[in-house]
Amino acid sequence: MTILVRAATMTNFEQVASACGLDARGLLGEAGLPVQSLADPDLMVPAAAVGALLELAAERAGEPAFGLRMAASRRLSNLGPLGLLLRDQPTLRQALEALIARIHLHNEAMSVSVVPEGPIVAIREEMVYEGGQSVRQPIELAMGTTFRLLGIFLGEGWRPRLVTFRHPAPSSRAWHRHVFGDSVAFGEEFNEIVCNAADLEAPNPGADPVMARYSKRLLERDPGKIASMSDRVRRLIVLLMPRGHCRVESVAQHLGVDRRTVANHLAAEKTTFSILVDTMRRELLAHYLRDASRPLSDVATLLGFSELSAFSRWHRRQFGVAPRTRRAGVAPGP
Repeated sequence: MTILVRAATMTNFEQVASACGLDARGLLGEAGLPVQSLADPDLMVPAAAVGALLELAAERAGEPAFGLRMAASRRLSNLGPLGLLLRDQPTLRQALEALIARIHLHNEAMSVSVVPEGPIVAIREEMVYEGGQSVRQPIELAMGTTFRLLGIFLGEGWRPRLVTFRHPAPSSRAWHRHVFGDSVAFGEEFNEIVCNAADLEAPNPGADPVMARYSKRLLERDPGKIASMSDRVRRLIVLLMPRGHCRVESVAQHLGVDRRTVANHLAAEKTTFSILVDTMRRELLAHYLRDASRPLSDVATLLGFSELSAFSRWHRRQFGVAPRTRRAGVAPGP
């Protein structure tokens, strides 16, 4: 099934492309996207094509912060009805909970979670694309947009304790410092914004509970937009997999059901939890192997294996060769 996003994810694309000397409409054609997607924010388009568009634009412009530049002037209105719901939540914590529960209505490729770590919390984000394609630009766009949401509740001058990205550092960090401040790190384990837990209790003096109820009804009006169990499980897998936390019991707990319910729904969709985990591992692995500086032991941990030997055995079963051989450029076997 094709993973879709609202065309609103491309808000500001034309302006940033023009500022970089690019032909925005020509790039859309190369990525296989209709020109209409620049004018109709509610048009659903393939997430992989949007990701390819952003990576192509960044490469052509020689601008490693292309996605971040798009996010710099984002508003909640760009999220459509979801933005209305977030705008009227009484606290930042409730706004993030609403975002986590309904982000699939805006972007089916995106997963968001809030991970408590004592007096601090990490707002963690991931992108799930078919084929393990690069997600550098889409994830920076998403992280920048979430940062804008935090600023609405915490004030424009607020800065997080730390912002981390999985991908390597760009040649210039000027835009990252401009948007997030000085505490930005690359090549880390997660894409996340780290802040004080107390920040999440920030009140929203402009919250309107009546509009919040209306926005919620608006979002739930179309049952056809509710994510399938497979999609919901995929999003949780990518968030829980590092450090071996991805078990069907954990996923069921996050969904508020038991493991049998998860298994029954997946069976009705002609798949299983194990198939989804292996598929996600293969997609993430294609992305990790491009980073030659990341040790295979780290890759094994990020894919949920407790030991490098377990990862190696799994890799041989999947591809017929050792991971070191595949990283060296030897084509995998059947």
